[in-house]
Amino acid sequence: MPERREKPSKYTEDRRFAGAFEGETVSRRRFMTLTAHGAGGLAVGMFALPALGFAAGSALFDRPEVTWESIGDPGQFTTNTYVPKVITTVYGIGEVGKTTIYVRAYDPAQDPPKDPAIGNDFIALSNRCMHLGCPVRYVDAAKRFLCPCHGGVYGFQGEVSGGPPVRPLDRFYTRVRNGQVEVGPRYSVNSQFNRYPSYRDPGQIIDGVGEYLYPGRFSTPKLGD
Repeated sequence: MPERREKPSKYTEDRRFAGAFEGETVSRRRFMTLTAHGAGGLAVGMFALPALGFAAGSALFDRPEVTWESIGDPGQFTTNTYVPKVITTVYGIGEVGKTTIYVRAYDPAQDPPKDPAIGNDFIALSNRCMHLGCPVRYVDAAKRFLCPCHGGVYGFQGEVSGGPPVRPLDRFYTRVRNGQVEVGPRYSVNSQFNRYPSYRDPGQIIDGVGEYLYPGRFSTPKLGD
């Protein structure tokens, strides 16, 4: 009958580990290794889970139907100033679902080249600051959008010109139907005014690697690619 091996002790002191303490079952080296592995796994999860959640959500849930809302005759809007308009972004919840946008006519002398998918004969900017979402106000005398909460300042095109905002003001798709300017879903732009069909929340950077760290919401309407 083969000799039965004795099971090693679980205590580091019995196993003659250097610097072992009485009653200790995990060596300090082993503890540090497990801690490092755990921290690494947590870091990977923080980066991977948002992207995986977005991918799963996009596959499992349908986006809301795209809606368009009339905001007035094209003649109301010029290229040198913005007109405030109130639109509904979330239906069925009353006044809470409404927001203010700032609208003007497209100016080829200063605006980026037209994107056929946007239909930007008119520029419609969100009033949500891209720092923490506070409402900004357009000041025509300065040709600037100002945030009263933390000092965010945006230029005439909605680009960041001062303060903590991380990207330009969000925009809305526009079109003209039956002699009326209509506003569609919201979309986000990066510092180069490149369009991202699914908008991001305030505080989320979409330049560089930020595009992948902060994927767009699958629960919001999406128009175009």
